[in-house]
Amino acid sequence: MKLNIGYFYPELLNLYGDRGNIQCLKMRLQWRGLQARVLPLTVGSQIGFAGLDLILMGGGSDRDQELASRYLGAVKQEFRRFVEDGGVVLAVCGGYQLLGDYYRTKDKKLGGLGILDIYTEWEPGRLVCNTVLDSPLASAPVVGFENHSGRTFIGAYEPLGRVLTGLGNTGASDLEGVRYRNVVGTYLHGPLLPKNPQICDFLLERALERRYGDQGILAPLPDEMERLASREIVQRRLGRRTGQRMQKNFIQGIVDSAEKG
Repeated sequence: MKLNIGYFYPELLNLYGDRGNIQCLKMRLQWRGLQARVLPLTVGSQIGFAGLDLILMGGGSDRDQELASRYLGAVKQEFRRFVEDGGVVLAVCGGYQLLGDYYRTKDKKLGGLGILDIYTEWEPGRLVCNTVLDSPLASAPVVGFENHSGRTFIGAYEPLGRVLTGLGNTGASDLEGVRYRNVVGTYLHGPLLPKNPQICDFLLERALERRYGDQGILAPLPDEMERLASREIVQRRLGRRTGQRMQKNFIQGIVDSAEKG
């Protein structure tokens, strides 16, 4: 089995190690004996959405995001059809903002893809910190780093998670990111997926199920180093006792699932 992974505008949207998300998707397939074909969708290239299984959109500066907004305007309809047909998308920071109706920067208003009925407003003072989330997509806490001036308002959509520590979508709510069908938008860099392999596997499973049906279930991986790194981040941010309790609950959940299986 093979997945085709499209990386939108890597020359414009690649801040804070977002390229590492591509490597994580690729390697977690290969470690299971599956194939991954990464397609850099550079500016001006012909994009065949029908051949894509998963799309990554990274973060960029306001200038690069403005350029990306112009180029994406030409593929808005095809992109929307991909999403409504169950296509898998991970959009980080600037890519997350571009999923919505618009991003109003300090100086101008940038049009988005309009895939989601969300919007982003610039405000003075950047939201910068390490963040920990409680997300339904992972039994372990989700960790990452956020650095953004935009405040994204997601309305009635489900968030990626609720903020345990950090600033989230607006700095004034406990919500971070957004979920719609097989789309995940988030401000979490780091990069996100190597730090949170369960989120990576969620995206891969959805893409495999769409392409291959029931054959798309992934075999588990040990992820010992990833769990240790996550535990250290959680304990630093939430305190040792809270972090240890959450890690214990996570490990017990794995044991319970294994016994039931």
